[in-house]
Amino acid sequence: MPVEIEMRARFSQEVHDRLVARLERDGEDLGQDDKYIYFYVLPDRLLKVTDNITATTAKITLKDGKIGQGSAFPETEIAIAHDDVPAAVRIFNTLGFESAMHEAYNARRNFRFGEVEIAVKWSEAWGYHAEFEVLLDEEPSPAEVVAAHERIAAVARELGVILMSESELAEFTAAFESARSASES
Repeated sequence: MPVEIEMRARFSQEVHDRLVARLERDGEDLGQDDKYIYFYVLPDRLLKVTDNITATTAKITLKDGKIGQGSAFPETEIAIAHDDVPAAVRIFNTLGFESAMHEAYNARRNFRFGEVEIAVKWSEAWGYHAEFEVLLDEEPSPAEVVAAHERIAAVARELGVILMSESELAEFTAAFESARSASES
C-alpha cells in the first residue's frame, strides 16, 4: 500500500488567488478536480467514499491515520463505479458508521510544482486551503519520509505558503468534530 506524505495549509482568498496564479504560471496544471466526499471519521482512521464530480469516477479510501496524527498516511483505495456511490454510502451507514460521517463538497484544482502535487481547495469546513503531497512506495525508509517532508516544506516556502503544524491540524479537526457533534445533539 502506497504512503502519502501530506501537509496542509489554510489561508485567505487573497493568498488562494495569488497561489493559483503562481501555479498557473510556474507549475504544471493537472486540472479541475471537484469532489463530493463522504468522510467517516473513526477513532484511529479515516474512511471515505469519494464521488469525483469532474472525472465522473469514484473510490473508497481507508487511510491508516487521521489528520493531525502525523503526515504519513498509508492508504488502501478501491475504485468503484461512479453510479455506486450511493450504495457504498448506504452500506457504510448500515454497518453503523453513519454517526461518524460528514459530507463535504470540495472545489479543487490540482497542480504539480517541484515534484510535489498540490491540491488547492475550498470547502465549507476548511475554507480556502491546500494539500501538499508526495506519494511514496510501500514501507518507505525514515530517510525517504524526511526527504518528502523537506521537499514539501521547500515548495511551500518557495510559494509563500505557511504549512500547518500537526498540533494545529489536530486542534482544527478536533474543534470541527466537536462542533459537528454538538450540532447533532
